[in-house]
Amino acid sequence: MERENRELRRANEILRKASAFFAQAEFDRRPREWGPSWMRIVGNVGSSPSARSCREVYGPRKVWQELKRKGHQVARCTVERRMRQLGRRGVTRGRRFKVTTLTGASSSRPADLVGRNFTVHQPNRLWIAALTYVATWRGFVYVAFVVDAFSRRIVGWRVSPTLRSDLALDALEQALWARPATEGLGHHSDRGIQYVSIRYPQRLAQAGIEPSVRSVGDSYDNALAETIIGLYNTELSHHRGPWRYLEQVDFATLEWVDWFNHRRLLEPLGYLPPAEFEQPVYQHHITPASRPVPNEPSLRNTRYNSSPPCGVRASTAPGCATSWPPPPLPG
Repeated sequence: MERENRELRRANEILRKASAFFAQAEFDRRPREWGPSWMRIVGNVGSSPSARSCREVYGPRKVWQELKRKGHQVARCTVERRMRQLGRRGVTRGRRFKVTTLTGASSSRPADLVGRNFTVHQPNRLWIAALTYVATWRGFVYVAFVVDAFSRRIVGWRVSPTLRSDLALDALEQALWARPATEGLGHHSDRGIQYVSIRYPQRLAQAGIEPSVRSVGDSYDNALAETIIGLYNTELSHHRGPWRYLEQVDFATLEWVDWFNHRRLLEPLGYLPPAEFEQPVYQHHITPASRPVPNEPSLRNTRYNSSPPCGVRASTAPGCATSWPPPPLPG
């Protein structure tokens, strides 16, 4: 009898310890609650006044990249779960559009010299131009952009109440003022009358810029510009409306362009802002478009879809469309 009691007590002790062990393991498998520090970090990504747009437009992937840039080691799935708990999500594209490309009647237009290949190896080799519109309580206003294909940096922009050629010309003039070195520079746009009218090609010729115009009715021929326009509409005009008047759109566009050029993370650039992506070029004392790259194709003798120049190494950033770093200069 005593032996049976000892065996029963021993069995009960084993079961008690086993139940405690499995209970602890079950507790360890439960998802940990985030402390106030992590809640504050994820909830306030980009919450400074200068970058307040990023907390409203970034999805989990770019929030995760922003946290890594700030030195916070956190898993992407953790960011996704926390954003779901906070009810936050990035903006998505998709909206009705208004036609802004009115094809000119002139039969003599520049050819498409880009051929859907927007890869260049230094700044000021190819500029892309495009237009979009913003609806306000007083009617539509129109926005023109000039973008450097190397870094996706916006080098010129303009807001206007009309679609006259002055809109595109003013954006071009701002780009020429910001980057006056135009040797070996090409300019690609759609076939809108703003870009094929007499004044615009004359200004390009005066600045020594080679014009290129996409084919009719094919947005893929100007895909890079359409991407920038899509980001502008998604992150600003559609996201922060309704708009009351032109001056409000003008000031908001100024803030967005500054944020886009200096702080917005772009996946094709290895999750770097355009200005930061260009910094190594200027740190190596390379004046954009002022000295030629060995064997680099020119708009005057070939299309941009030719092979990369000799000596150019492939980018180390995954998905980066621009070769980096730039090749060494001769001499």
